Order: sequence, then structure tokens, then C-alpha cells
Amino acid sequence: MSRRQPGPETPPGVTLPRIRRDRHGRGMRGPLAPAGSPLSVSRAQRFDDLVIGAVERLDRRWQDQLAKVEFAVEDVPALDEWDRSWVPLARAYAGTGALPARVVVFRRPVETRATDPAKLRALVGDVVTEQVAELFGVEPEEIDPAYGGRDLP
Repeated sequence: MSRRQPGPETPPGVTLPRIRRDRHGRGMRGPLAPAGSPLSVSRAQRFDDLVIGAVERLDRRWQDQLAKVEFAVEDVPALDEWDRSWVPLARAYAGTGALPARVVVFRRPVETRATDPAKLRALVGDVVTEQVAELFGVEPEEIDPAYGGRDLP
């Protein structure tokens, strides 16, 4: 692999992206989509952004309480100690000792239940709301008045 050499029209100090042959040696490989375009963002990153958006929406009302909660996204849940027949969409873990309370949203199970981006956004919002409500010991409607009122699959 080598970098393309800058031509006379290239400003000094600018390095061009690497161009390499595909694995069969037939053509040049480069980025499929320009950086910053919607195609350049992975499904996992889009899902992370949905979770962040849901948390930020709740953070407006519950800022003090949510400051002590850590949020994470994992692809799939570990079902080693899971004794139920269904797959969880998320898990809430109470804080213990030095460890803060934690909400983990499982990307793949949530994505398989939503049929389009709008329903995925609504489902992520409801899942995050349910887990926060479980941590705080209140009903989800108290955490987010819009809970359950969105169009879900």
C-alpha cells in the first residue's frame, strides 16, 4: 500500500487517502462514502446516537439523579445466568460500592424488534425509560410522560 503522490494542484502539506487494490487485484479500493455522509456512519454508531438522544431527553428532567448513572450499549446480552425464555432488550444494574448504577442497552435484540427508523427511535426511548424507572423504583410514565405513547412495532 502506498499513498498517492500529491499532484501540482494539491496544496502543500495535504496527504491524499490511501488507494490500494482489492483482494483480487482487479481494482482500486478507497472509501465507499465520504466522511461525514450518512453512509459513512455504521449501524452501531447510529444506535449509540439513539441511546444518547434518549438519555439526553430524560436528562432534562432527571439531571441530578442521572448524573450517578452510567449508560452503555452492547451488541448482545450474555445469557449465562439468564433463566427466562425471552431475550432482554436492556438490563439495569444497581450501584454497588465504588461502582455506579448502570444501564446497558442491547443493540441487536432492540434492532430486530423495530421495523423502521422511527419505530427504532421510539423503542430505544421506551427501553431506556423502563430501565431508568427500574433503577429509581418508579413507574416509567413518571420518568417520561411520553412513555408508551409513541408508535411501537
